Amino acid sequence: MFDLLFQFIVNGLVNGTFYALSALGLTLIFGLMRLVNFAHGEFYMIGGLLGWIVTQQLELNFFIGLMVVVLIMGAFGWVLDRFLIERIRDRGPEPGILLTIGLSIFLTNTALMLVGTAPQKVIAPVPSAPMFIGPIFITEVRIFAVVISILAIVGARLLIQKTKLGKAMRATFQDQTAASLVGINTATIYASTFALGAALTATSGMLLGSIYVAQASIGGLISLKAFVVVILGGMGSFGGAIVGGLILGVAESLWGGFVQTGTVDMVGFALVILILLFRPYGLFSVRAERA
Repeated sequence: MFDLLFQFIVNGLVNGTFYALSALGLTLIFGLMRLVNFAHGEFYMIGGLLGWIVTQQLELNFFIGLMVVVLIMGAFGWVLDRFLIERIRDRGPEPGILLTIGLSIFLTNTALMLVGTAPQKVIAPVPSAPMFIGPIFITEVRIFAVVISILAIVGARLLIQKTKLGKAMRATFQDQTAASLVGINTATIYASTFALGAALTATSGMLLGSIYVAQASIGGLISLKAFVVVILGGMGSFGGAIVGGLILGVAESLWGGFVQTGTVDMVGFALVILILLFRPYGLFSVRAERA
């Protein structure tokens, strides 16, 4: 019984790491830009499909392919911000919501037209052979993906906290007018933030495409799970996204293992209801940030 419990907890922590990485792009864009990105799942989907193209079709090394995907999605995010989002930046939340919903529909249907509905596999650099760590069963490719996810999360955190670009990001979104007065190009900072969010989300798409599959119709489900994670942790909270992802992963794993696998997706929404009832701003919300 305890061996089974530990197995489900480990499975949940592994999946939770992926949830955290996929939600970071969403919480970064909202926390810094105050933009609710409903095309978030489509960025994940494109990352997975690009990973399939570079590893399967172009036969590139996984790490080189990952760099290519990150650069492409970063550039894509930059262009989207400069040519679309910048036009509605100061017009309230509704134009941004409508814009990203339209972008989601456009990207999904474009992907369906180009690659169809068939699931595609990203080639991983390690085998999917099973491993036993004591009583715990896991595969090599999952360990690999978890390590890369953790490195990406740590790298994003260091970029935001320690680099000149990260300090400019935080200054811009604390007070845009003051940042402009001290010489920060706020338009570039907004575009860089959106590019970083898109690149992180695409990274998670490629990593999970090496474990599961990449598919053109997956974006909607990914967006829902990412919003669940962000609401659990607190909108805009970097650490909250990580903890929220782990909570969702473990909760789904335990429910699927001990109750019913077919109703796993409802677990996240039940958690959201509980959080909204008892802590409406999330587990790691800060009152000053809410104000």
